[in-house]
Order: sequence, then structure tokens, then C-alpha cells
Amino acid sequence: MANPHLDAPVRKHIEDLVGEEHRLRGEKTLSPADHHRLESIQVELDQCWDLLRQRRALREFGEDPDQAQVRPARIVENYEQ
Repeated sequence: MANPHLDAPVRKHIEDLVGEEHRLRGEKTLSPADHHRLESIQVELDQCWDLLRQRRALREFGEDPDQAQVRPARIVENYEQ
């Protein structure tokens, strides 16, 4: 079974994105570029969480978590909640 600590880079990237998201949301006004970046962060976060879930599921069923792949935004943004 693969070591779950191998997910650390994905979790670190999520933490970095969340930090940037909080910083942007804390601004009084955002430029159009900042708005675009915030939207990009939200999509990238969805992709990262999806990747982490894929890795955990693969690991749980004895598969190689490195087989998980980042899915396109059009897919992860259309998941039903």
C-alpha cells in the first residue's frame, strides 16, 4: 500500500491556494485581474480536492494512487453536490 504522506504536495498546494484565496477575499477592492485569479483559484481548488479524493480511493482499494490524474475543469465544475 502506498504511503499516504505522498499526498503532502497536493495538500500543501491546497493550503497555498486557500491562503491566496483568503488574501484576495480580504481586499477591499479587486482589480479585474484579481477577480479572474480568484475564479481560477476556485477551479484549481476543486481540481486539487478531486485529485486528492481519487488518490485516497485508489489507495483504499489497493491501487496505485499515482494513477490519479487532474480532471479538466469542465468535469470537476459540473459535479453534483
